[in-house]
Amino acid sequence: MITFSFIMQILAQAATILQLVRARPGNICSKHRYCFQLRHLSGSKAWRMRLVQFLTIGEQNGMRVGVEKGGGNVIDLNSFDSSLPRNMKEFLEKGDIAMETARRALHCGKHALRHSDITLLSPVTNPDKVVCVGMNYMDHCLEQNVPIPKEPIIFSKFGSSIVGPCSDIIYPAESNEVDWEVELAFVIGKKGKHIKKEEAMDYVAGFTIANDVSARDWQMKRNGKQWLLGKTFDTFCPLGPAIVTRDALSDPHNLGIRCRVNREVMQDSNTNQLIFKTDAIVAWVSQFVTLYPGDVFLTGTPSGVGVFRKPPVFLKIQKSEDTYQPTQEQLLPCCHQTSEWPNLVLS
Repeated sequence: MITFSFIMQILAQAATILQLVRARPGNICSKHRYCFQLRHLSGSKAWRMRLVQFLTIGEQNGMRVGVEKGGGNVIDLNSFDSSLPRNMKEFLEKGDIAMETARRALHCGKHALRHSDITLLSPVTNPDKVVCVGMNYMDHCLEQNVPIPKEPIIFSKFGSSIVGPCSDIIYPAESNEVDWEVELAFVIGKKGKHIKKEEAMDYVAGFTIANDVSARDWQMKRNGKQWLLGKTFDTFCPLGPAIVTRDALSDPHNLGIRCRVNREVMQDSNTNQLIFKTDAIVAWVSQFVTLYPGDVFLTGTPSGVGVFRKPPVFLKIQKSEDTYQPTQEQLLPCCHQTSEWPNLVLS
């Protein structure tokens, strides 16, 4: 005799089989020999990840996208799901679908690579725009004795200035006054225009570290004192190592931020000194231009830059071990070596 409960068990098994048939292999990890694709089971958007771009050492597979795993490994997202884009800009354009795939890959733990087997690149390359905010720290305004801005001071760098977190910075022959500026940066995650301040954080994919390397002679004395040329020499925007998704930071506006030159701390402040915070910057800039996934924003630098020291201090060509290192709490340090092509390194 067939009971009602028996019929319900058969229907449940049939539904499971149908899901397996529709699933794409390679998308979700299983203890068995199958891999299944899972749909959203809840409205949660808690990604809590560190996203990177990298190259594998000794292979010619080109750029890949990954997510950092505890213990110092990186999950190769393109090996986990070959349909994913191989650069961060296009990955972010996929929105929640790509983020959910990355979360599943992190949970699965397969396709892990050691950091020693990869070369980290900037977490974003070829963005539509690099937007910078000038004089956006209270202590930076005080050190140069200028009024607190009443609205964001916006300038830009060209995308060609972006390099990875441990890439060489080329010291241009055209300048004798190259300076450092550690900055909190954020990356746009979805397209928007005329974004309301209260909705602005929904457009931010995550945060990273940048250094707004600056040729002060070209910024302050040449080119009509317009900032662009002094800010945008090739390699003048080291970025990374990772995009830390916004939910993974307890408060991006209460982070320690510092820069060391040859192990000496030159800048040491906190992002609570920011005058215009992330939401205000997004709302302000989006009045004028459309924001796209992958757009990079540099939010300003705190006090301690070389040009306002007494006497001024600038980076100089010295020994191969000379480095400077910007760091932020919860973002991990990055190491920027400055060089004159190809092998000379600056302090």
